[in-house]
Amino acid sequence: MSVMLFSISRMSAGFVALLVGYASSAAIILQAAEGAGASEEEIISWFWALGIGMGATCIGLSLRYKDPIVTAWSTPGAALLATSLSGLSLSESIGAFLFSSCLIFLTGVTGIFDRLMRIVPAPIAAAMLGGILLKFGLDIFVALKNQTLLVGIMLVVFTIVRPLSAKYVVPITLLIAFIVAYFLGQTHLENVSWEISKPVFIFPDFNLTSLIGVGIPLYVVTMTSQNMPGFAIMRANGFYTPASPIITWTGLTGILLAPFGGFAFNLAAITAAICMSEDADSNPKTRYWVAVWAGIFYLLAGIFAATVVTLLTSLPNELIITVAGLALLGAIANSLVSSLTETSTRDAAIITFLVSASGIQILGVASAFWGLVFGGVYLSVTRFVQSQKGSD
Repeated sequence: MSVMLFSISRMSAGFVALLVGYASSAAIILQAAEGAGASEEEIISWFWALGIGMGATCIGLSLRYKDPIVTAWSTPGAALLATSLSGLSLSESIGAFLFSSCLIFLTGVTGIFDRLMRIVPAPIAAAMLGGILLKFGLDIFVALKNQTLLVGIMLVVFTIVRPLSAKYVVPITLLIAFIVAYFLGQTHLENVSWEISKPVFIFPDFNLTSLIGVGIPLYVVTMTSQNMPGFAIMRANGFYTPASPIITWTGLTGILLAPFGGFAFNLAAITAAICMSEDADSNPKTRYWVAVWAGIFYLLAGIFAATVVTLLTSLPNELIITVAGLALLGAIANSLVSSLTETSTRDAAIITFLVSASGIQILGVASAFWGLVFGGVYLSVTRFVQSQKGSD
């Protein structure tokens, strides 16, 4: 087991997942907590709860099913909360979190989500993954324009090291990037101090207005913009773990940790793609150890919540953007190949890819969900027309 656990490529992929996950949306969660009127201690408790919840579910579910199951907080949910919690008390906000997690739990127990995911064709799921990840690849070159020297060195290192060792290319690139950023004076580590975080229990207040206005929308965006793409990404990478138990456990985790600020737990999308790449582990049967490492880092991030948030904000944003993009290059390539291999689903896959990559939001629901809808509808209609034509 120790040989399985201690692998540089698995550890680095798990760490990059943490880095990308926190750096991409920690600021949104901070904004949401402040909007709910949380104190500094209560804000730290939010990050404590989120780190502990993600760590426990990543480790527990991955070891249980032997698949790389990466969980996350609901980033679309955090964005929703950042604009919806104003005017509510913190106790009312916690009540809405509990209500949403109860709905997620019930969705898992009833098995509805499992039946829904079985109807998504693999090429459509792969196309949606490619559409989601495309922005991360493009952002490398936006970062190159803004931080030419730092990102340029990262690209040179990546280009040289990858043909020699795909397993170690991301950790080596990250290490060199950190050293360069440090000597360029672009890190602010003087603000970082190690401090163990403490949870703060907040009694929920179940106000009907907040349950309907915040709890239900939080449930909807978490299921459509996080869990559905998350399971589609797993299937696109060849992992067919039953959906219902995972939804049940993430819902239960939310119920337990909502009073401490854990507003929503769900399957990850972007960070899951990092942990499921061949660069992280060439053997799909042992790739679940990457998710275990992500879980270990999430647990540490929860224990040292205040320290982690300060540390991430001390690094140049372009460094994080570039590391994420480089770590996802293999996933982008594989998703495009998988989505376009079958000629019968190619047009539907292209539509799914374009809609998912567009970033559009309809009725507050993110483009990944609508990519599945548009591509699925197109595929269903064309198959129906072809069947009618064949019967004439």
